[in-house]
Amino acid sequence: MKTEVYSWRVSSDLKSELEREARLRKTSISAIVDSAVRNWLWKNAVDPAEDAEQRRLQRAAASCFGALAGHNSRRAETARESVRQRLGRRYAR
Repeated sequence: MKTEVYSWRVSSDLKSELEREARLRKTSISAIVDSAVRNWLWKNAVDPAEDAEQRRLQRAAASCFGALAGHNSRRAETARESVRQRLGRRYAR
Protein backbone atom coordinates (compact mmCIF):
# COMPACT_ATOMS: atom_id res chain seq x y z
CA MET A 1 0.00 0.00 0.00
CA LYS A 2 1.33 3.42 -0.91
CA THR A 3 1.55 5.80 2.02
CA GLU A 4 4.19 8.35 1.01
CA VAL A 5 3.75 11.38 -1.23
CA TYR A 6 6.38 12.84 -3.51
CA SER A 7 5.66 15.59 -6.01
CA TRP A 8 7.61 17.61 -8.51
CA ARG A 9 6.92 19.97 -11.35
CA VAL A 10 7.10 18.79 -14.95
CA SER A 11 6.75 20.59 -18.23
CA SER A 12 3.36 20.56 -19.90
CA ASP A 13 4.87 18.52 -22.76
CA LEU A 14 6.07 15.79 -20.38
CA LYS A 15 2.74 15.74 -18.57
CA SER A 16 0.91 15.36 -21.88
CA GLU A 17 3.19 12.48 -22.88
CA LEU A 18 2.62 10.77 -19.54
CA GLU A 19 -1.16 11.16 -19.87
CA ARG A 20 -1.07 9.80 -23.42
CA GLU A 21 1.00 6.77 -22.39
CA ALA A 22 -1.29 6.11 -19.43
CA ARG A 23 -4.34 6.15 -21.73
CA LEU A 24 -2.66 3.85 -24.28
CA ARG A 25 -1.59 1.39 -21.59
CA LYS A 26 -4.89 1.71 -19.72
CA THR A 27 -3.11 2.48 -16.48
CA SER A 28 -2.44 5.47 -14.25
CA ILE A 29 0.29 8.06 -14.54
CA SER A 30 1.34 6.98 -11.05
CA ALA A 31 1.92 3.40 -12.24
CA ILE A 32 4.04 4.63 -15.16
CA VAL A 33 6.12 6.89 -12.93
CA ASP A 34 6.57 4.10 -10.36
CA SER A 35 7.73 1.74 -13.09
CA ALA A 36 10.14 4.30 -14.54
CA VAL A 37 11.63 5.12 -11.13
CA ARG A 38 12.02 1.46 -10.16
CA ASN A 39 13.69 0.73 -13.49
CA TRP A 40 16.09 3.67 -13.03
CA LEU A 41 16.94 2.58 -9.48
CA TRP A 42 17.59 -0.98 -10.63
CA LYS A 43 19.85 0.13 -13.49
CA ASN A 44 21.76 2.65 -11.36
CA ALA A 45 22.12 0.68 -8.13
CA VAL A 46 25.43 1.18 -6.34
CA ASP A 47 27.28 -2.04 -5.62
CA PRO A 48 28.60 -1.88 -2.02
CA ALA A 49 31.64 -3.96 -3.01
CA GLU A 50 32.42 -1.51 -5.82
CA ASP A 51 31.97 1.39 -3.41
CA ALA A 52 34.46 -0.20 -0.98
CA GLU A 53 36.92 -0.72 -3.84
CA GLN A 54 36.62 2.95 -4.82
CA ARG A 55 37.36 4.02 -1.23
CA ARG A 56 40.41 1.72 -1.17
CA LEU A 57 41.70 3.19 -4.44
CA GLN A 58 41.12 6.74 -3.22
CA ARG A 59 43.08 6.04 -0.02
CA ALA A 60 45.94 4.58 -2.07
CA ALA A 61 45.95 7.59 -4.39
CA ALA A 62 45.81 10.03 -1.48
CA SER A 63 49.34 9.07 -0.49
CA CYS A 64 50.48 10.61 -3.78
CA PHE A 65 48.74 13.96 -3.26
CA GLY A 66 50.81 17.00 -2.48
CA ALA A 67 53.40 19.28 -3.97
CA LEU A 68 56.22 18.15 -6.19
CA ALA A 69 59.70 19.19 -5.19
CA GLY A 70 61.71 21.02 -7.80
CA HIS A 71 64.27 23.72 -8.36
CA ASN A 72 62.16 26.08 -10.45
CA SER A 73 59.43 27.75 -8.38
CA ARG A 74 58.09 29.47 -11.54
CA ARG A 75 57.74 26.26 -13.57
CA ALA A 76 54.00 26.68 -14.19
CA GLU A 77 54.52 30.27 -15.34
CA THR A 78 57.29 29.35 -17.76
CA ALA A 79 55.94 25.99 -18.99
CA ARG A 80 54.86 27.28 -22.41
CA GLU A 81 58.26 28.75 -23.20
CA SER A 82 60.06 25.70 -21.87
CA VAL A 83 58.04 23.32 -24.05
CA ARG A 84 58.60 25.50 -27.12
CA GLN A 85 62.35 25.52 -26.50
CA ARG A 86 62.48 21.73 -26.12
CA LEU A 87 60.42 21.20 -29.28
CA GLY A 88 62.59 23.70 -31.11
CA ARG A 89 65.75 21.83 -30.14
CA ARG A 90 64.24 18.46 -31.01
CA TYR A 91 62.84 19.44 -34.41
CA ALA A 92 65.29 22.15 -35.40
CA ARG A 93 66.21 22.05 -39.07
